[in-house]
Amino acid sequence: MTKIITIGSATMDVFVECDDANIVSVCTKDHSKDFMSYPYGSKIDISTFSSKVGGGGINTACNFANLGFDTSAIFKIGEDIYSEGILDFFKKHKVNLKHIIQKKDTSTGFSIILVSFQGDRTVLAHRGANAEIRKEEIDFDTIKDADFIYVAPLNGNSNAVIEPLVDYAHKHDLAICFNAGTTSLKKGRKHLDKILKYAHVVVMNKEEAIMATNIQVRPDTKTEKFSKELVHPDIKEMLRTMKVQEYQVIVITDGNKGAYAWDGKKYYFCPTFPSDVVSTLGAGDAFASTFCGALNRTDLNVGLSLMYGSVNSASVVSEFGATDGLLTFEEIEKKLKDNPDYTYLEC
Repeated sequence: MTKIITIGSATMDVFVECDDANIVSVCTKDHSKDFMSYPYGSKIDISTFSSKVGGGGINTACNFANLGFDTSAIFKIGEDIYSEGILDFFKKHKVNLKHIIQKKDTSTGFSIILVSFQGDRTVLAHRGANAEIRKEEIDFDTIKDADFIYVAPLNGNSNAVIEPLVDYAHKHDLAICFNAGTTSLKKGRKHLDKILKYAHVVVMNKEEAIMATNIQVRPDTKTEKFSKELVHPDIKEMLRTMKVQEYQVIVITDGNKGAYAWDGKKYYFCPTFPSDVVSTLGAGDAFASTFCGALNRTDLNVGLSLMYGSVNSASVVSEFGATDGLLTFEEIEKKLKDNPDYTYLEC
């Protein structure tokens, strides 16, 4: 059985939804952006409230295990009521927690997720222990026994472990899947390239790709209709800019518009798989980790792996929690069989 190790964040997530939330769109000639807003200075009633376990390290570990991989997780938590909830959650999941890091002198990560009526979300995150992983706390001997390592976003001081982690994995011939976070991106391209040069798969959303490349995606104008092209020329330029090794596959996700990939030979576009959207939290983790796992299952078929990722991501957004809708490979393949018109495109 293929052995996977994930490293990333672990949080207790509190979901809050209220009917008074507004979505405000601001558009300029060069770009557009959406904001969630509430009446200033008001006391607002909550429509829906619940708590779930989440974080990139947890979400991806649960997904890999659910897909049938031999999965171990590395994340850091405190010794508090939230850590108890996280550890209790894993009793239902086949994930090896032998190498997690738990310390008394830190607090477990905690997030408040503001859910819009459209199903999208804004996250208020207290990083806690997630931002305090140190190199000496990681059992590197465990890593070399794996087949590949999935690096979820690590923020704060924890970001410093990514480079030695990737270097070690490369020296021991592990495949590396890298899902970049904002801390890595804010350090600049010189820092990012130290990680990119060894990563076999790199996944970012469009906003992260813009940060990584400083390339803006131009909107349609009176004279130029970029939206008619299968892959926007600026997306193509982003994909080419981030690919620094011949063997790499670069993926950019674009929310409900779909996902793009570049393997050095072809550009791929995969639309989102249809589903009812309840919450988008965990969709990116489900897509990226499923894509990486599907490359293993499909003998490196990039287009088909994008479809696997989209199907699993669509299932996750149809549920409220970040791991509640995760599918097995067999369930994904049944959905694809039941929807023969759903496919990817390439150019």
